[in-house]
Amino acid sequence: MTLLLIAFELPWIFTRLTLLALLDILVVAVVFFWLLTVARGTRAMPLLRGIAILLGMIAVLSSTLNLTALRRLLEIAFPALVIAVPVIFQPELRRALEQLGQTRTWLNLPFSSTEEDIGKTIDEIVRAIVQLSRQRIGALIVIERETGLQNYADRGVPEDAILTRQTLIQIFTPNTPLHDGAVIVRQNRILAAACVLPLTEAPIGGTLGTRHRAAVGISEESDAIALVVSEETGQIAMALGGRLQRDLTHDRLKGALRALLRVDREASHPHRPSFLNGRSDRNGKTEAAADGERPAAD
Repeated sequence: MTLLLIAFELPWIFTRLTLLALLDILVVAVVFFWLLTVARGTRAMPLLRGIAILLGMIAVLSSTLNLTALRRLLEIAFPALVIAVPVIFQPELRRALEQLGQTRTWLNLPFSSTEEDIGKTIDEIVRAIVQLSRQRIGALIVIERETGLQNYADRGVPEDAILTRQTLIQIFTPNTPLHDGAVIVRQNRILAAACVLPLTEAPIGGTLGTRHRAAVGISEESDAIALVVSEETGQIAMALGGRLQRDLTHDRLKGALRALLRVDREASHPHRPSFLNGRSDRNGKTEAAADGERPAAD
């Protein structure tokens, strides 16, 4: 019935459309697109999506089933949301206003990498990790996925550089300006270096240091993949979803990254770490027998 009414009203709607009305619609669309583009690189995007889904479900239910009380609740809650949104999204709104003053960011449109680009990025990261491990150079690399890490990148040193093995190794070389802190990777680019990450408060093992706690901490706060190289033992570890897997080899690390970043479409992979299937505890004890790290070193 609703569809029939909409179809019946369409000719009347089109008669009301003028050039000024079309311009008005275009301006509103551009504003919303810009706001969504700004929020896309932060943790606000999942929250916005959840709010939109919740309000949409309430609106549909209240209108189709004629739920008066639910409709009234939505009417009462809407003014509160108008006040709450600037408070909840204060960092994102501040970032949006800052970007508004930067002409070069106005046309910064989102793009998606191909599987070939992702595969090359994985190869560069794995090769860098393996070389850093051989030289026992401490490193912390965080790969952004769905949850944006722009808030953490803003606290570090902006890079916006093409990701290469040489660049990663140079960043983490001891006594260089950017070696202390985390590198955040977005698609095939190094977003920022020397970033400060939240530390986990969960027990992950008394022999682990700050890098590992930061890796687990960021994996608890987001869906990011955190890779750690211990400068004491050269051991490679991966944190995901609050879990830490240690003593990864070249093949297992590469296989895990290809599976997590959807380069390999198969459901199983011979080099997938056990914690990707939920079989490892938070301490990664299945892989930790040979680890003898000291907290001060990491």
